[in-house]
Amino acid sequence: QVQLVESGGGLVQPGGSLRLSCGVSGRIYSINTMGWYRQAPGKERELVATITSGGSPNYADSVKGRFTISRDNAKNTVYLQMNSLKPEDTAVYYCYGNLRTTVLRTYDYWGQGTQVTVSS
Repeated sequence: QVQLVESGGGLVQPGGSLRLSCGVSGRIYSINTMGWYRQAPGKERELVATITSGGSPNYADSVKGRFTISRDNAKNTVYLQMNSLKPEDTAVYYCYGNLRTTVLRTYDYWGQGTQVTVSS
């Protein structure tokens, strides 16, 4: 069974840093775009950053210059380095992956979510 497994959330003070990781487990043929989304209490899930299989990143305006997305294709893992964190970054962060799990089709997968809390 294919799963996305996240780690790295936690509590951090404003201005601090955290690094999220998300690995793919299970049998797959290939991985296309991967990324991170977040959902704050009372708000809809929103895009944070995505990265293509070729390594091209895309960021939400609210995190540009502060967050960096990267991936290690050999490890089937995507990372999100978050610097200069603000209280408004507090949310559950979800890993996303578009994975080819059969010869003919790709499917969207989501991680279970990891809590990031920015507070003094």
